[in-house]
Amino acid sequence: MADALPPIDDSSELSGWLAGGCRTPDQWRIGTEHEKFGFTWDDLRPLPYEGERSIRAVLEGLRDRFGWQGVHEGDTLIALVDDAGASVTLEPAGQLELSGAQLEHLHQTCREVNAHLAQVKAVADPLGIGFLGMGFQPKWPREEMPWMPKGRYRIMREYMPKVGGLGLDMMTRTCTVQVNLDFSSEADMVRKFRVALALQPVATALFADSPFSNGRPNGFLSYRSHIWTDTDPDRTGMLDFVFEDGFGFERYADYLLDVPMYFVYRDGRYIDASGQSFRDFLAGRLPALPGERPTLKDWADHATTAFPEVRLKRYLEMRGADGGPWNRLCALPAFWVGLLYDQTALDAAWDLVRDFSAAERHGLRDGVPRQALKTPFRTGTLNDLAREALAIAAHGLARRARRNRHGADERVFLEPLLEFVASGSCPAERKLELYETAWNHSVDPLFREYAY
Repeated sequence: MADALPPIDDSSELSGWLAGGCRTPDQWRIGTEHEKFGFTWDDLRPLPYEGERSIRAVLEGLRDRFGWQGVHEGDTLIALVDDAGASVTLEPAGQLELSGAQLEHLHQTCREVNAHLAQVKAVADPLGIGFLGMGFQPKWPREEMPWMPKGRYRIMREYMPKVGGLGLDMMTRTCTVQVNLDFSSEADMVRKFRVALALQPVATALFADSPFSNGRPNGFLSYRSHIWTDTDPDRTGMLDFVFEDGFGFERYADYLLDVPMYFVYRDGRYIDASGQSFRDFLAGRLPALPGERPTLKDWADHATTAFPEVRLKRYLEMRGADGGPWNRLCALPAFWVGLLYDQTALDAAWDLVRDFSAAERHGLRDGVPRQALKTPFRTGTLNDLAREALAIAAHGLARRARRNRHGADERVFLEPLLEFVASGSCPAERKLELYETAWNHSVDPLFREYAY
């Protein structure tokens, strides 16, 4: 239990916890996460938690048929784990997430994704349930989305409207794919963080796949990305301080200390500390728990409540991409592994972005939700930058030389992204074209054509 751990004695433990993630390159791993929307085939409605056709039924089916172990909050089944370190968890409206194990190469990642989707389909098909990968729920309004019975989400649900206009949409109607990657030292973390932040709009553009809401076009290509601009300014954004001299673990810890808290987890329940200060917690002055001081487990929990475009915990999380179909679930880690896990590629990527001004970084971030690869940049468009970044990533993956049994290296997973750059159009634009033509101004066909 968190409250059985010793309290934090010195603030240096906060940055020390982050620094504890440093690994030698031979220990670097790839952790891929993806979320998806469940729906019932006969009416396309989102899945409730309880019932014959429900999220709980899917979790129980995975547990009973495929050997996952259940995780409970009280008597409520809320997640699954396996012996390899993977987990299946629930987002606030029942979006089903696979948090993959720590794997050595992308061929393992693809096998893991395929095995998970096959298991989900085996459980879901007999129940008349399907799953869809997109960045935003295309059909149903927020009011018709269910809420999962998790204490953390109850606190966030009450707090979100106080700090932004779209936080509840973020919780209930978005899905993402992300990859978590390691660093070897503080300097390595800083270089990777800066490259990842500067190029995050490229990932957003390549994966832009949320052009519909409430059954019609919403004017965006990545509405999910736009959602984050009006969620909570205290815990989102591009983190300009990462590019300042002297940035490191201590500076990021200072940032986290200024992020308002959501909760403290004690004795199996979430205590509402929304809007309160972790600095006060360190001093024993937290209103939610007067006189009590935090542990490193509390600090680790708090680190999960910041939502910048790239997040530092004891690894770096790439958070800019919309969810999508199975081949893009392997493409995102391929893009970032190629850029960040080969030193020559990392140096080339830094050379590509090192002279970007803060105004240019923000201009890309603000432009991609509506324009994706067509976002103007310098004398061209973001598509030109994406082409250069993909070339660097491909060379990085080639140098890694991790091959499957057919002799192909990890570059095969970049193919969907190379096709987008070659055409200059993102996934959302292709769906919008179908909406105007073959789908006859209806989003319903996309559930059938793009379900896993």
